[in-house]
Amino acid sequence: MKILMFAHDGSQNRGCEAIVRSTTNIIKEKIEGSKIYLASGKPETDLIINQLDGVYDASLNQIKRFSFDWLFSAIHLKIFKNESYALGKINEKILKHLHDMDVFLSIGGDNYCYGEQPNWYEIDRRVKAKRKKLVLWGCSIGEEDMSEKKLEDLKLFDLILARESMTYQMLVAKGLKNVQLCADPAFTMEKTELPLPYGWKVDDTIGLNYSPLVYKKNPKSKEAVCDLINHILATTDSVIALTPHVMQNENNDFSILEEIHNEFKSTQRIILLPSHLNATEYKGYIARMRFFIGARTHATIAAYSCYVPTIVLGYSVKSRGIAKDLFGKEKLVLNIEDLSVSGKLIMSFNQMLNEESFIIQSLKSSIPRMKKMSREAVVHLEEYLKK
Repeated sequence: MKILMFAHDGSQNRGCEAIVRSTTNIIKEKIEGSKIYLASGKPETDLIINQLDGVYDASLNQIKRFSFDWLFSAIHLKIFKNESYALGKINEKILKHLHDMDVFLSIGGDNYCYGEQPNWYEIDRRVKAKRKKLVLWGCSIGEEDMSEKKLEDLKLFDLILARESMTYQMLVAKGLKNVQLCADPAFTMEKTELPLPYGWKVDDTIGLNYSPLVYKKNPKSKEAVCDLINHILATTDSVIALTPHVMQNENNDFSILEEIHNEFKSTQRIILLPSHLNATEYKGYIARMRFFIGARTHATIAAYSCYVPTIVLGYSVKSRGIAKDLFGKEKLVLNIEDLSVSGKLIMSFNQMLNEESFIIQSLKSSIPRMKKMSREAVVHLEEYLKK
């Protein structure tokens, strides 16, 4: 069985890397003889994932102005109101694998949260036209993200695996069939423990992940995060470890965390973790933190899965749904608008501090169930493949 994972733009986003790593492992554990391949927008960044059987370049082609393809695409669009020819040429590097593979796994967990996705729609149509199996793997989609075009695309999938209950319930309510509830595969990802950096305080280091994405959505949030750091420094003896998790151009956690580090490094209680670690190495550090405060979903999943009490910065269906499935309610998940209010951040931190033991016990109770649900995604996949 040859499985191609696609809708992945490279492992500079350590959350995307975590999905690829953990998905590959849990499928190979369960489905004997499976071969897992990855189509990537930045294949050079994925060579760190040794479990894969192959990595293919799936970067987008550019259609040169006034070329035959450009003219033919323009005619199709003008006369037939159809972008299919152009989208086929743009996505040619992935579409050339249609005849090689048995199953196509669309793995971008929140790809459907960011408006229309004509490239994915075109790939999905062509996969089904070739009578190949098409699976949406570990997705999160908010009702506010849905559109008629998106719903029509989702109807093409043979199997949809929602990674939290809020997405699952919404998709079922929309009338979609073959929807199953699972958990994010990254709950099962292994960790790699590197030596602790200078300044780390064993059992009392607090991880903090902040992102340019959150800053763009709410520029005042950076000041509020700095106010939270001042509060932690003033009221505790803890060390703070600034923890990047996405290092993409124009979306680089390390750059914005370096600015914060420079502002507080004179306190000698601020550590900046390096930008070159892989997802398992970041998880290795996060696992040894006392608390974690994070904007990136998979950084928070790394914390949750290691029983580290966590505050989530940024209110989205994936963060709300994951927290709800862990705790029975949306615990310590802050709305993007709330992130500019220092008092709300500080109040959430104090709540986490006061409820530390309870949160740890809750996670120890729920994480085994979440890991089981992660692996059940492969059970659903295997059952479907046997039909």
